[in-house]
Amino acid sequence: MIIDIIGDIHGYADKLTGLLQQLGYLHNGQHFVPPAGHRALFIGDLIDRGPQQVATLEIVFAMLDADVADAIMGNHEYNALAFATLNPHNAKQYLRSHNEIHVRQHEAFLAELPFGSDGHKYWLQRLYELPLWLETDCACFVHACWDVDSMAILKPLLTEANRLTPHGLIVTSQENTAPFDALERVLKGVETALPDGIVMVDKEGTKRTRVRVCWWLENLNKRTFYEVARAPLSALAQIPSDVLAENIDFALKTDKPVFVGHYWLTGTPEPLSPQVACTDYSAAVDSGYLTCYQLDTERPLPLAPSDFVQYRHDMVDSR
Repeated sequence: MIIDIIGDIHGYADKLTGLLQQLGYLHNGQHFVPPAGHRALFIGDLIDRGPQQVATLEIVFAMLDADVADAIMGNHEYNALAFATLNPHNAKQYLRSHNEIHVRQHEAFLAELPFGSDGHKYWLQRLYELPLWLETDCACFVHACWDVDSMAILKPLLTEANRLTPHGLIVTSQENTAPFDALERVLKGVETALPDGIVMVDKEGTKRTRVRVCWWLENLNKRTFYEVARAPLSALAQIPSDVLAENIDFALKTDKPVFVGHYWLTGTPEPLSPQVACTDYSAAVDSGYLTCYQLDTERPLPLAPSDFVQYRHDMVDSR
C-alpha cells in the first residue's frame, strides 16, 4: 500500500483539492476516492490562516468517514479546542487566552464559524476525533515530535485510540505541569533554553527565551545553537557562534520512519534525516506548496526525496 502523507493545509481547500487530483484521487460526489492501493493521511493543522476553513474540514472528514484516510491532530486543532473551553479553575478565563495574538491566529477559523455557533460547536466535537499520534507496523506519524516519553505521560489522559478527551484537554492546558510539557513536545516540538539574556521574537511577534530545535539530528548536545535551532538567522545572530546547546533532553526511540508536519519548510523537499521526513512546506503562504510524501508500506526505508509530491498551485494558475 501507498500512504499519501499530506502536510499542513491550514484552510487552503483549493490547494488540497489540487493535490488530491494530482495524486489521482477522484471525487464520487461525496468524498475523494484514492487510487487503488493508496490511502491518505493528514498530518495535522487542517485549520487557521487560510480562506477555506470549512471546505477543508469537509473534504478531510468526508474521507475519514468513508474510511479512505486517516488524520492526526495538530497544534492548531488543539488550540481551537482550548480557545473555546472555559478553565474550570477560573470560570472567567478560557484554557487558551483570548489575547490579541491568539485571536489573530484563530481569526480565519472564527470568521467562518463564529464563536459559539452551531457550526463552531459541531466542528470542535469532530476535532476531538483526531488522535495525537498514529503508529503502524511500518511507520510513526505525529504532528511535531515522536517522543515516546512524553507519549507515556499523555497516554492515561487519552482514549485507547490516542484521542484527547475534554478532561485531557483541561489537564494538558495547565502550564508548568508534566502533561502540559508532554503535549507541547508532541504537538509543537522540542525546545531548549536560550543563553542567559538572549530573547528572540517569533513570526507572531511573541518574545521567547526558548528556541525550538531540530530534534531529528544526532548528537544534539554536542552541536552549536546555530546547528540545532529552528530559528531565523537574524535571530540567531544574537548568539555567539560557538555556544553549545548542552541541555536538550531528547532521544528518538524507534527504528521506524517518522513523519511530521509543523515546521514551515521551504525549498525542494527532502528528508530531514535518514529516519525523519516533514511534509509541511508552508502551504499557508502564497509561495508555499502543499506537499505529500508517498510511503510504500512494503519499503518504508530508505526515505527518498523522489517520494515527495508537491502541488504547484502557481504553475497551474499561470497556465
